[in-house]
Amino acid sequence: MLIGRKTERYELLNAYKSHYSEFVVVTGRRRIGKTFLVRETFDYQFAFQHSGLANQNTRSQLREFRQSLLKCGMKKCRVPVDWFDAFFLLSELLDQQNSKKKVVFIDELPWMDAPRSNFVSALEHFWNGYASSRKDILLIICGSATSWMINNVFRNHGGLHNRVTYRIHLAPFTLHECEQYAKSLQLDINRHAILECYMVMGGVPFYWSLLERGKSIAQNIDSLFFSPMGKLHYEYAELYHSLFKNPEPYVKVVSTLGIKRMGMTREEIISEGNVINNGLLTRVLEDLEACGFVRKYDYKGIKRSNTIFQLIDNYTLFYYKFLYNKSRIDENFWTLNVNTPVRNTWEGLAFERICFAHIRQIKQALGISGVSTQIYSWRIKDDPVYGKGAQVDMVIERADQIVNLCEMKFSSAEYAISKSDDENWRNKCMRFGETLKGRKAIHVTLITPYGIKENMYQYSIQNVISSDDLFKE
Repeated sequence: MLIGRKTERYELLNAYKSHYSEFVVVTGRRRIGKTFLVRETFDYQFAFQHSGLANQNTRSQLREFRQSLLKCGMKKCRVPVDWFDAFFLLSELLDQQNSKKKVVFIDELPWMDAPRSNFVSALEHFWNGYASSRKDILLIICGSATSWMINNVFRNHGGLHNRVTYRIHLAPFTLHECEQYAKSLQLDINRHAILECYMVMGGVPFYWSLLERGKSIAQNIDSLFFSPMGKLHYEYAELYHSLFKNPEPYVKVVSTLGIKRMGMTREEIISEGNVINNGLLTRVLEDLEACGFVRKYDYKGIKRSNTIFQLIDNYTLFYYKFLYNKSRIDENFWTLNVNTPVRNTWEGLAFERICFAHIRQIKQALGISGVSTQIYSWRIKDDPVYGKGAQVDMVIERADQIVNLCEMKFSSAEYAISKSDDENWRNKCMRFGETLKGRKAIHVTLITPYGIKENMYQYSIQNVISSDDLFKE
């Protein structure tokens, strides 16, 4: 059963209905559901289907390509001598078929590009010399090695330059989609439990498919992460090696960004991570952002604005916090640490990441879905004249002359606004107002799972957004 992916499926079907040949690239991180989306959309019916082999040489790849040709109806087929020959054989197979639109699906395509294989040149020749000269070919390529796809297809300055007609990137599931998926798996969990799972695993469908019925969320997390044989215990190493052919510089940047929750400037990454400042760093940061592991945003202060790179992948952050370089961990660690300071602090930070992943739902709850906005973080230091410094992690500056200063507070019950909260928010409004240009109203917006508890300080905020709002489609 296909959950969500309405826009992506619509684009695939549009490409299929086209009166011309189309070249579709589907990207997304490992375990996100790329293959499942394509197969479900076309009901597992393809003129040709093939999947590259991991860590194999060109000869092995070509032998497997021959097997796929045979499985898809070719009567006799030799082992191709090279990739040009392989794609020639594929064109012969397609010529034999009578279907109105011939769907060619090549999965894990980056694995097929072994060193000195001339694979990209052969792919260019197949598209430019055969497929694009017809009107009946739908070529869909896909792979987890997003950096390879970006650098060899999207940034290609040769025969594939500007040849891609549909670019589809699969993002992680939203809370709404995770709730739907949990129901399809018949997991009896409420929204609080879904929030907890999302904090740990993000919206990666495969991770959610590993949850076992009959176990609590804490038991599932212990089983998947903290058990020596847990299915996600060693996922970290596989994750970055599957995404990047040369994972070392990516892992180095990711591990550096894992130090600070708010992220780092480029200069801080270089100095604190001992990373060389060159074109490779630019490429690494761009690739990590394209894969959805890093968020680039503006951090504004009173005199200047900095570009910040922040690690936002929930699985990676959970791994760094509780598993990285830990030699001995209790198999029941998560269950034993319910309501402990270390877990409560982590949940607060993880909830902030969930909010940033659901900006669209937050705008919808504020009734400003159609209003142009600028999202950024803001900070100002202590000043001997103006007073105590302030920091706002999410500022929504709106075109309708209102600014929402968003406070994100995770709680397992209604949030009780305290006197210190009230004083803190008043100070933030005052200090932020000093930096505003033009006349804009400042609204304090509280995002918390269960809303607020009525008390004397509740009127210090203008908007309350609950987790039910975050679960909207």
